[in-house]
Amino acid sequence: MSIIFRAVLDFFHEEDGTTAVEYAVMLALIIAVCIGSATVLAGATADSFNTSANAIVGAFAN
Repeated sequence: MSIIFRAVLDFFHEEDGTTAVEYAVMLALIIAVCIGSATVLAGATADSFNTSANAIVGAFAN
C-alpha cells in the first residue's frame, strides 16, 4: 500500500505537467495575436480598396 501512496505523491510532485500548460498558454497567445492582426489588416485592406475604387471612379467621371 505504501508503494501506491508513494507513487501518487511522486506524481503530484512532478513538474513536467507545467510545461504542457505553459505551451498551451503560449499557443493561445499566439493564436490571439494572429487573429487580432488579421482583423486589423482586413480593415486596412478594405479601406485601401475603397480609396482605390473611389479614385478610379473619380478618374472615369471626368
